[in-house]
Parts: sequence; structure tokens; C-alpha cells
Amino acid sequence: MTDSAIVPELLADLVADLPHAVRLQRLVSGLRAHFRCGAVALLRLEEDHLRPLAVDGLVGDALGRRFAVGLHPRLAAILARRGVTCFHHESVLPDPYDGLIDEHVGEPLPVHDCMGTSLEVEGQPWGVLTLDALTVGTFDAAAQAELQRLTVVVEAAIRTTRLEAEILALQVARGKPVADEGTAGAGDITGEIVGQSTAIANLLHELEVVADTELPVLLLGETGVGKELFAHRLHRQSRRRAQPLVHVNCAALPESLAESELFGHARGAFSGATGERPGRFEAADGGTLFLDEVGELPLSIQAKLLRTLQNGEIQRLGSDRPRRVNVRVIAATNRNLREHVRDGSFRADLYHRLSVYPIPIPPLRERGNDVLLLAGRFLELNRARLGLRSLRLSPAAQDALRRYRWPGNVRELEHVLSRAALRAVSRGAGRNDIVTLETELLDLDGLDAAPPALAEAARAALPAIVPGTSLREAVDQTQRTCIEQALHAHGGNWAQAARQLGVDASNLHKLARRLGCK
Repeated sequence: MTDSAIVPELLADLVADLPHAVRLQRLVSGLRAHFRCGAVALLRLEEDHLRPLAVDGLVGDALGRRFAVGLHPRLAAILARRGVTCFHHESVLPDPYDGLIDEHVGEPLPVHDCMGTSLEVEGQPWGVLTLDALTVGTFDAAAQAELQRLTVVVEAAIRTTRLEAEILALQVARGKPVADEGTAGAGDITGEIVGQSTAIANLLHELEVVADTELPVLLLGETGVGKELFAHRLHRQSRRRAQPLVHVNCAALPESLAESELFGHARGAFSGATGERPGRFEAADGGTLFLDEVGELPLSIQAKLLRTLQNGEIQRLGSDRPRRVNVRVIAATNRNLREHVRDGSFRADLYHRLSVYPIPIPPLRERGNDVLLLAGRFLELNRARLGLRSLRLSPAAQDALRRYRWPGNVRELEHVLSRAALRAVSRGAGRNDIVTLETELLDLDGLDAAPPALAEAARAALPAIVPGTSLREAVDQTQRTCIEQALHAHGGNWAQAARQLGVDASNLHKLARRLGCK
């Protein structure tokens, strides 16, 4: 393959004003069309693993996977040398994309031809570019030579994207407004936050804005949405990133020990206190204190916590001497603290101190196809844990994951996939097999059932439908009644109405406008 007609296209993209993710996606899509292969992937090296930034031709969960270099000998071999490395069908080394070629997702087919090249930026290892095909002989000597010539263009695209990212960061630091890059790049998430949905992109932007302030933050969300993960991200992006982040699980603090754990104690403060002991606030001095499940704190401790937030002082149990601490507090809860304020189980003044900047974390059911990216992450972890050649989802299983309501959110998804992988192994899946997880292995409860609140509202609305009404009119009337009932039940609060009906709040607004809801 000697025709380099793709070069002008790639060079044009280098100078075009494109979002970073779009440029990289156009790069891999152009290379796949040029080499007429099954899949192309651009992966960045991060410590000991490779993270896909852009893929074309792989299954939907590929961007969520993380490939540990030590567990994938082909990727390790590509990364280890400068230049093109090719693996033909006789190679005994397993391919990381076996069974993951999108065009043949219904068939667990192994990759027959593979080539790749290591990539460098400013003389330092950056990552790899891989090309895979199901047809033997796709990557002949001409194709390998062509990839060698194109490597410099690929590295130029990466440099351009990196430079633009640095300029963007500088503009943000100077307070200059910047153009919205959209959600395509939201998969570039430091740490373990994986997602490309609008909901997660908006959340990450909000976290970035508030992270550089000293404001207390209250993370709100259902069990399993990953509140601790977002607290860590807030701390990493803050001015206190070089100082400790101390995590306190308030739900696990016995009331008799809570004061000592948070504020420390003096010698002789209680039976068994044989010496002085600093508390979690002192441990976090200069850094951040993360109060997880803060709604579980007993009232007696809430009063002392409020005093610390107000004047920056703590007093060890049994001591008369106050101590100054400089701590930023991030709190999290899955409870409705407003209701607890109303019933007297949570102090109103403390609630207002903690919720200076409340941030709701979207449940998994509102994150669209993020469920597949997260699934890819957990599939690769289980594949490595169980020593399997390949672990994938059938098309029906992918649809099942998208349709399920996920009451336990990301944590439930992780457990569902771990159990399914174990079930597959227990039923005879071998280490050298391409293991496909079917729907029945997922064991999802009530998969096709409507959310209970929505079903109940629909049943209440049905008697009002006039006989002879068309199906479309009946559906619209039922939806209109459901929305109006939910809004009425929650005093016009759209977010709570959307949560009851099991839909995204923005989608509920659009639907309500179309239906002409009152």
C-alpha cells in the first residue's frame, strides 16, 4: 500500500479548529479507511496501563477499557520498540482485541492480523497506535512501510492536541472564557471516572470550577454513584492537592467515639485514653476533610462540627485548649438533608454551612451510553483477574445493560459483571476462550419493568382516556397526566419529578413543553 492520499486529509485536520476528541476520532477513522482494516485504536500510556483515547471499529465499551501493559504482550512489544511491529496469524501472543471487532460483535472471532507502532511526544513515550484485521495478510510489507511513513503525522496530531490543551488550561487559569469543547472529550477523565455523557461532562466542568475555591462542597447522590471518587477529584484539582485528603465514613462512627475520632482526645479524657491523640481534623490540617455520609452524624457531634466550620477551631475531648485548623470540608450524603432538617434530625445551621455549594451527581440511568464504557472498564478488570483471553458482551447483553434502571448505580454494575464473569467460568469457560456474557448471565431483576412510580402514575391516568382516542393521543394524554401528577406531588420541583418518573430532567422539560403540560 503506497498511496498516501490520506496525508493531505490528516494535515488539514492539524490546522483545523476542531475539538480534541473530534480530531483524534477523525484520525483513527481515516486510518481505518485507508488501510481497509477491521479496527484502529489510539492508546495513551498512563503509568502501567494504556487507555484508549479514540477507536474505530471496536465495540462500544472499548473506550472504557484499560489495558495493563504487563498483561498484554502484544501491546508491550509494540511499546518497547521504535517503529512498526507486526503480528501475523501464526503469532501465539493473544490479541487484546480478540472478539471486540465491532463488525463481528455477534461472532467471537479472533484477530488474525495486527500491527502497531509506538508513539513519542517531545522524545518521551506517549502511547501506541494499533491496527487489527480479521483477514490474514492484510498488513503486508507495503502496509507496514506506509504506517511507518504516517507515524510522524500521527505524532504531529497528538502534539497539536496536547499544545491546544495546554493553551486552554492557561486561558482557564487566567479567567478567560473558552469555547465549549462539547462532550466528546469527556472520556479523558483522570483517575477512574469514565464517561462521555452530557450529564458527566457538565458535572466535571462544575467540579473544576468549584475545586479552585475554598468553598465547602456537598456532594449529593444515590448509593453507588461514586461520591468518594468525585471528592478525590475535587481535592486533586484544588490548591490543597499537595496536602492530605482525609476520609471519614460518618456512618461507621459509633456515637461514643465520634467526637474523639473527629477532634481527638486528651490523656485521661475517658477510660483507656492513656495518651493524647489527634483527630481527623488535625490529620487534614492544610488539606481536605471528606465527610462521607454526613447525614449519619449524631446531633451532639453536629453542634461541635458546626463550631469548627464557623471559627476554624477544634477542641480535643477532655482538653480546655482550642486548636486552630485550616481544613476544607467536602461532605457527601445519599439522604435528603432538607427533610432531615424539617424532622429535626439534622441541624439547619450545619446544613447551610455544608451546602454552600451543593453538587448533585447523576445516577447511572441518566448517563446514557456511559454504562457501556463503565462495563468495558469492569470487563477488562475481570478478564485480567480471571486470566481469560477475552471477555465481552453479546449485543443482547449490551441492550440489557442500557435498558436496566440501575438502582445500585455504578457499584451495582460492577458487581453484576463480576458475578456474570464468574458464572461463565463456573460453566466451563476456558482460559483460551473468547468468553461472551449473555443476558441470562447478568441476572438483572425486573429488566423490562417500568419504574414503579411511573407505572403507578400511568395506571391512575388510564381511566381518564376517552374511548375511541387514537393510540398516539392516548400515549400523550397518559404522559401528560403522569408529568403533572409528579410535579404536583413535588411542589413543582422538576428534578424530584424527573427522579420519580425515572427520566432525565432536561428530557422531562422537553417532553412537557411538547405535551403542553400545565
